[in-house]
Amino acid sequence: MTDEEAAASPIAALLKLQLPGLPPHDCLRFVKSLARPEPYTPWEEWRGQHTIPAGSVTAARHVGSEVYPGVERDYWTYVPQQYDAARPACLMVFQDGARYLGPEINTVQVLDALIHRGTIPVTIAVFVQPGETGPGLPLFGGADNRSVEYDSLGDAYARFLELELLPQALEGHRVSANPDQRAILGLSSGGMCALNAAWERPDMFSKVVSHCGSFVDIRGGHEMAGKIRRADPKRLRVFLQSGRFDLDISFGNWELANRTVAAALAYRGYEHQLVIGEGGHSLKHGGAIIDQTLAWLWMDNPA
Repeated sequence: MTDEEAAASPIAALLKLQLPGLPPHDCLRFVKSLARPEPYTPWEEWRGQHTIPAGSVTAARHVGSEVYPGVERDYWTYVPQQYDAARPACLMVFQDGARYLGPEINTVQVLDALIHRGTIPVTIAVFVQPGETGPGLPLFGGADNRSVEYDSLGDAYARFLELELLPQALEGHRVSANPDQRAILGLSSGGMCALNAAWERPDMFSKVVSHCGSFVDIRGGHEMAGKIRRADPKRLRVFLQSGRFDLDISFGNWELANRTVAAALAYRGYEHQLVIGEGGHSLKHGGAIIDQTLAWLWMDNPA
């Protein structure tokens, strides 16, 4: 795609509307990374296996936040059919929940299959949307609270999960309080959020998955690598994924940022993986390898 073709594309026009103030040069780079054809397809081993027990997914809404006053959001709670209230389940929390429920990654069907096979333990999953009203993205604008929640350093989002969202989402169900049985996952700024939340609260989450994580200069994500290098190691296992054609814009280079975080994790001796593929800024590569990712993440917690 030439710059002229990208500028004339409907995607470019949409991005300009959604991100007012976005420099044209960055807009073209957004288009090329988000719309790039990728050699990946969603993991589909579960398809056609009608004997796999299907978990339930319940939609709900969170209102009345004290951590983020006036901000509301949707969320979904997945409960596998194998769940037994007599035994606390493991927990996974996904940021940008609707995206993880979508066709790029088919998370619910993957969880059904991996729990059925015993690859991962019985796990309840909560898929959380970002807050719907807020200042948007610095410089580029917008009207949601996603960047405030996901790109910011500090423990605010972890407190929101602990004190507000999870008690509501998990009402009537038992999940383990052991951080070794709890994981947090996200895409882009949601990946930054996942690592930051676990970093701030390793007593809540010891497992992290970041797809195309935004460890760049938005609200402090570029400081994560330095924080990891300077602090005593925490009990975390971290999976990072990015692509050779991930975003490279005014906030930073996403592939380079993920390599920098991985180098910091290696320097401090963390259990971690970094997978760099041939994709852009999407969940396509992450979706293609999600079975391997979750198997590695839960390798010390067999079913």
